[in-house]
Amino acid sequence: MRFRLFDLAFAGLRTLVAAALAVVPAAVLAPTAGLARPAPDSFADLANKLLPTVVNIATTQTLKSGPKVSLDLPPNSPLQDLFKDFLGPQNVPKHVTSLGSGFVVDPAGYIVTNNHVIEDADQITVTLNDGTALPAKLLGRDDKTDLALLKVQTKKPLTAAHWGDSDKARIGDWVMAIGNPFGLGSTVTAGIVSARNRDISAGPYDDFIQTDAPINRGNSGGPLVDMDGNIVGVNSAIFSPSGGSVGIGFSIPSNLAHEIIDQLRKFGQVRRGWIGVRVQAVSQDMAEGLGLPNASGALVADVAANGPAAKSGLHNGDLVVRFDGKAVGVSRALPRLVADTPVGKKVTIDVVRKGKKMTVQVVLGRLPESGAAQPKKPSSTPPKGSHHSKLGLSVAQIDGAARAKFHIGKDVHGVVVTAVDPNGPAAEKNIRVGDVIVEVQNQAVHSPDDVAKRIDDDSKAGKKVEVMLLNRGGDLAFVAVRLS
Repeated sequence: MRFRLFDLAFAGLRTLVAAALAVVPAAVLAPTAGLARPAPDSFADLANKLLPTVVNIATTQTLKSGPKVSLDLPPNSPLQDLFKDFLGPQNVPKHVTSLGSGFVVDPAGYIVTNNHVIEDADQITVTLNDGTALPAKLLGRDDKTDLALLKVQTKKPLTAAHWGDSDKARIGDWVMAIGNPFGLGSTVTAGIVSARNRDISAGPYDDFIQTDAPINRGNSGGPLVDMDGNIVGVNSAIFSPSGGSVGIGFSIPSNLAHEIIDQLRKFGQVRRGWIGVRVQAVSQDMAEGLGLPNASGALVADVAANGPAAKSGLHNGDLVVRFDGKAVGVSRALPRLVADTPVGKKVTIDVVRKGKKMTVQVVLGRLPESGAAQPKKPSSTPPKGSHHSKLGLSVAQIDGAARAKFHIGKDVHGVVVTAVDPNGPAAEKNIRVGDVIVEVQNQAVHSPDDVAKRIDDDSKAGKKVEVMLLNRGGDLAFVAVRLS
């Protein structure tokens, strides 16, 4: 009887709940926007839809032979034939092949892949999912983002993939990777987005999507797709001590890739915005030394002469906090924001200069494609200089002998570091003999006495961190040294 009464009571409760739900607006019961999807029962339909869009890419590169190896053996020695067979033919060019992946983005035969897949290739062959092999032409490549665009001639339209919005790919969302691992042919793997905005020091615009979908050698250039079948990334790199997948793969976000590919298709190269500054991250010591509220923003370490920033009044030591209305939380965000801005656009940059907020207007130029010269190593015997125990280094006046010894340019001014205490604060910050101290706490220094006076004054004022602007081989960088 008790069970029957419970059943009746439960039935009454269900009736009340049903009545209450009947008057609840439909919008309240609707799924929350952005609600995570459950794991799919199968990836078969998605794979069947996308496999025709993915291609295998084979490249051939001709390598010149190395120097001929000569053997000092007696005439008619029986070892001559043995070593001849061992060494093989010499002075004969060798052909090296490599395999990768790509995907079709236009039925007319436009194919996206990684730059490192086709770099230095003499011949590029694209094999479609149905086995058709076609020669490919390189239309353009970008080594800074590791992307390349190929074109094949085909008699019939190809099945093309569709770009998606990588900004909507959230940590934990399901994704599928397609490629050609180890040359085995088209292969699909599934996993989730495991991290966003990864910087793996692959280039100046790193902003990788990290995934645990197994990615191996040969997957490079293949697509990372969401559950709607849209491209959210281009598989580019893996973290692997062994060379195989350990569940950490990296993909170039589709929003970045799509923009780069459009420029390669239109111009054959990438045209990036440029303001002519070099920036660095703000550490906690740096923030303390500069009197900043927190370690965020991009610190301007160098301003190119006659560049857009110099013409607009940006200075070394300015802290960029906003660019064109977008917040700059970390230093590596600024180069990406600048590069994505059209050449010729006038933008507003918000900076903090010596504790005061300022705004400057900059008209963007075009990023020049030029490599930086490598600094020369200084001679091993430094001139004598005055020692600063609180910094753990010695400095000397820059004269003609110092410029010759340390290869210091005529336009570089300051004091040269002549010795570094291996156990001192300067050594902890990787300051080296031959570095030139240009400024101390945003004040130019021209002699060892200038450095000594600045340090003594700051020490008496209770400062614990000294921020110095260093010139090393022509490159400027701020260094925060904690006084001992």
